[in-house]
Amino acid sequence: MKLIVTGGAGFIGSAVIRHLINETDITVMNLDKLTYAGNLESLTPVSDNPRYHFAQVDICDKPALEQVFTSFQPDAVMHLAAESHVDRSIDAPAEFINTNIVGTYNLLDVSRHYYAKKPQFRFHHVSTDEVYGSLGATGLFTESTCYQPNSPYSASKAASDHLVRAWLHTFDLPVVTTNCSNNYGPYQFPEKLVPLIILNALEGKPLPVYGKGDNVRDWLYVDDHARALCLVLEQGEIGETYNIGGHNEKTNLEVVETLCSLLDQMLPNSAHKPHYELVNFVTDRPGHDLRYAIDATKIEQTLGWKPEETFETGLAKTVQWYLDNREWWQRVQDGSYRGERLGVLS
Repeated sequence: MKLIVTGGAGFIGSAVIRHLINETDITVMNLDKLTYAGNLESLTPVSDNPRYHFAQVDICDKPALEQVFTSFQPDAVMHLAAESHVDRSIDAPAEFINTNIVGTYNLLDVSRHYYAKKPQFRFHHVSTDEVYGSLGATGLFTESTCYQPNSPYSASKAASDHLVRAWLHTFDLPVVTTNCSNNYGPYQFPEKLVPLIILNALEGKPLPVYGKGDNVRDWLYVDDHARALCLVLEQGEIGETYNIGGHNEKTNLEVVETLCSLLDQMLPNSAHKPHYELVNFVTDRPGHDLRYAIDATKIEQTLGWKPEETFETGLAKTVQWYLDNREWWQRVQDGSYRGERLGVLS
């Protein structure tokens, strides 16, 4: 099987490619624009494998996409390329509209014409639970939950989901869609909560927590997500949507508290211990959704997937990885991201 993975140099995409190269016989084309969050060093462990290929392509460049399809002749596409940070979408929504909506349209349209010559082809669209909006104190997102996106990011992803559905029903493009909860793990760009807290704590910097820290998210270890995505790609039913969650509902403050406790244990001689004293409550994000929680019953019952990592084991592995791979994240920090606060309305 030959597979195009868009956004393969990103956090989730690189985890998927490492899994594919290490655990399957699939040949992979990593198609990535290499924006600030794209990092080919995340693929160093598999980059010399003859089944791994890379093309620096923007999904908004339709002729370039057509050229890759013609030369590589894929059997499937797993579409992960997206602008994904809510705070950045508040600062600069246009890039999210362009990449997540226009880029997805381009990929769907190229795939539609390609599919006419490749009947066994399928398109796997990877999305987020944020398209469903915000939950109250109870309830779970299911595959039939109505869409109510509340940020420019989630609105752009919701639009891309609807495009995928339309290309299935109007053009008979064989698609599957997945919507996942918050991912964490090795190689994550440090603007996201888990790596930001770890790296700030290592340097004795304030640990920013929005509002009271009571916003709830479901946390999913990235390697568990990668396994689920590959399973859906191969066994998911065409036209179906699968929600992927970790069964780990935690407030943001609970996440920070757990990370601080792990750092206290792993770095007993740290000058910044106890790390929780670095917590700094800051003005909340505009329109911050209160709670996300996924019901992953469907993928568990139909495809047999369950997360292998608990919240505690996954976070411990994550902290240890950042402690063991300082060179990777220090080079990331030397680039365009400086740990500044984004998404603040002026």
